Amino acid sequence: MDHVGVVVDDLAAAIDFFLALGLELEGEASVEGRWVDRVIGLDGVQAKIAMLRTPDGRARVELSRFLTPASPGGAPAAPANALGIRHLSFTVDQLDAVLARLRAHGAELVGELERYRDVYRLCYVRGPAGIIVELAERIG
Repeated sequence: MDHVGVVVDDLAAAIDFFLALGLELEGEASVEGRWVDRVIGLDGVQAKIAMLRTPDGRARVELSRFLTPASPGGAPAAPANALGIRHLSFTVDQLDAVLARLRAHGAELVGELERYRDVYRLCYVRGPAGIIVELAERIG
């Protein structure tokens, strides 16, 4: 597993909470653009993110605050910008084969399979109970 993503409405307070818990801040960034829109299946995404890691470096938490589009709140089939834990991310080899196996178990793409620079091929799939899983294949 690469990281757990949590959408929040107050990024600073969430960072402080996880720092107090003992996680370490790796960095903060703003993300936007067509590539992120297509990966997560939303239009006009503008978000601020922070990445934190456990002290042993084996697990990370990604905190996101969506500026646009506005969050619709919680729901069983919530989109990628709903408040709360929204996806688990896994680094995979042979993304196409993994995606085919997951589709055989009812998984559906949330957005589209996209390439991020020369680093990753990415997609979100919605699995059982609406859980969103991000699949990332390193290509660079």
